[in-house]
Formats: sequence, C-alpha cells, structure tokens
Amino acid sequence: QVQLVESGGGLVQAGDSLTLSCAVSGHTSSRFAVGWFRQAPGKEREFVAGTSRGNKYYGESVKGRFTISRDNAKSSVSLEMNSLEPEDTAVYYCGATLDYLRVNNARTYNYWGQGTQVTVST
Repeated sequence: QVQLVESGGGLVQAGDSLTLSCAVSGHTSSRFAVGWFRQAPGKEREFVAGTSRGNKYYGESVKGRFTISRDNAKSSVSLEMNSLEPEDTAVYYCGATLDYLRVNNARTYNYWGQGTQVTVST
C-alpha cells in the first residue's frame, strides 16, 4: 500500500510560479515511479510530469516551464511550475505506478493522492 498527499496548490496570477509537493509513504513506495497529472472541469486527466528510475518526462504543454524532482531521503516528489498560464488551472494529482515505461498513462497508476487545486488568474 502506498499513500500520497499533495500540497502547495493555490491561487496565483499569470506569469507566477508555484511549487507542489507530494509526500509518498508506504513500505514499498520506493519501488514506484511517481507522476503528476491534472484535471480541469469537463476534461480528461492529463499527464503533466513523471519520474521513473532517474528519468524525467513531461507533457508537451508544460515542457520548459515545469520541473519534477524526487527526493528519496524525504520521500517526496515536487513539481516546480513557472510561467503559469490560465490554461494550467486544474486539480493536480500525484500518483504512483509500477509501470516504469508508461508513466504518462494514467491507467497504469495504482495509487492516487486526493489532489490539490491550482488556479491561475489573468
């Protein structure tokens, strides 16, 4: 069993930065790849970023603006978001998967956090 808890969401203005954190716990949690997804109202869950065996992956819409980092000592995964746009407004979820090759596919994920709201105003 793996537990994930997101934090750091909030209301910011376009162009601002925000960092989300995902606390990962559970005796097998270090085996899992971790990813960030987001879901806006009326839309499907979208891959944002993932980290798997030292590799990092990003969705096209956030490349160059977002950075994912994993701190195994702290059992956390952070998502640094820069140059935020109103289109980034969504609930952001972190998840854990054992499918190291498909971290961008939400269907492969075994565990999810409860989500944290990010709202970017114009």
